[in-house]
Amino acid sequence: MKITADLIKKVREETGAGVMRVKQILEQFGDLPAQISEKKAVQILKKEGLEKVAKRESRQTGQGKVFSYSHHNNKIVSVVELFSETDFVSRNELFEQLGKDIALQVASMGEENIENQDFIKDPNKKITDLIKEVIAKTGENIKLGRVVRVELGM
Repeated sequence: MKITADLIKKVREETGAGVMRVKQILEQFGDLPAQISEKKAVQILKKEGLEKVAKRESRQTGQGKVFSYSHHNNKIVSVVELFSETDFVSRNELFEQLGKDIALQVASMGEENIENQDFIKDPNKKITDLIKEVIAKTGENIKLGRVVRVELGM
């Protein structure tokens, strides 16, 4: 299998791992077909990312943003507080999308036990999984703060 820049970029975007680490892992599976080696590399790099997440859990999260979602009928709104270690990450595209996705989730499914809910856009993932993925990709701890859902008349 030939390791191309496009392959490295694809695996890197999926896992958040560094370019050199992606290349090292892909080289380990160089004798396998491209699809298989890519799949194995992604599995290994995601596992490594989750191990790094566990190490970051104790870090302080003093920055962040508040996200909101208003349902199209204007009768349901949700507000989500999401924390990060630095202002830099709180302005990151991945962090922004995470906040928006969680706010949508809360409006749709309610705030009760939010971290263990199946994600409405991908039922194979929990909200906790989404947070861990962004932690692995950004290299910073991210925590969910207050979560509120308001429905007209309820």
